[in-house]
Amino acid sequence: MSDYVITTDSNSDVLPAFIKENNLTIIPQYYAFGDTVYGDQLNMEPHEFYETMRKGEMPKSMANNPGVIREKFEKLLRDGKNILHIAFSSALSGSCNNVVMTANELTEEYPDRKIKVFDSLNASLGEGVSVYRAVELWKSGKSMEEVYDILTEEKDHVNVSFTVNDLNHLQRGGRVSKTTAVVGSLVNIKPILTVTASGELKADGTVRGRKKSLKTLVSRMEDALDLDAYGKDRMVAVLHGDCLDEAQIVADMVKGLGFTNVVINDVSPSIGTHAGPGVVGLVFYGKKRS
Repeated sequence: MSDYVITTDSNSDVLPAFIKENNLTIIPQYYAFGDTVYGDQLNMEPHEFYETMRKGEMPKSMANNPGVIREKFEKLLRDGKNILHIAFSSALSGSCNNVVMTANELTEEYPDRKIKVFDSLNASLGEGVSVYRAVELWKSGKSMEEVYDILTEEKDHVNVSFTVNDLNHLQRGGRVSKTTAVVGSLVNIKPILTVTASGELKADGTVRGRKKSLKTLVSRMEDALDLDAYGKDRMVAVLHGDCLDEAQIVADMVKGLGFTNVVINDVSPSIGTHAGPGVVGLVFYGKKRS
């Protein structure tokens, strides 16, 4: 196990206790209110971040910093470690490409070391469940190449559905079309969105009312399960933008289906910039994403 380490970025929304327990190196993703940039030494707690948005201040997000990637990776390489990095979707940000370019430069400088970059084609805990899976496989004694291959095989089966209170945040960042945002802003109409197999966001219908939207996340999960391939011991993750009570409602519904490994975490600010307060999402293993 000791010849390689697992790294990821802060967009994976892995629980802090898990990061600490497994000594994971995290590449920061950045966000800003006005001229103040957060994400590395300076950070906002999720509640403070979303409250600032609720008061009308609009943040912006930025990709990771190649200099910071180099610094963090080079320390691991100097310690004699190979690196398996699990990255935020290349279809949503230039961050994955920054990691790939830096990795290529470093492997030329350290020819005895290896860096493999796994493009999750996913976001938030959709990316994060692959981090949890990689650590599980690492602890079982799998080699870096074996873990990479398993993650690749399972990647299209990591499903993500989510609903938001305000699609204008996604539209402002170019994540959905203006037409989609207009439809989603109609009174009491709540959109359902998914992350496609190519790692992009796709509007996937609407429902009337917030409670119905939360129930729809779970009912769609039931329809998309493949229990012969991925049983109820597999991790299910619930993500939220400062609305823990509603996330807990979704988690309880999932546990009612018999799933035993359910985690809940905040959507990190760099993603919350686009999703906004009130986002709730559900991540699970099932049929292939389209």
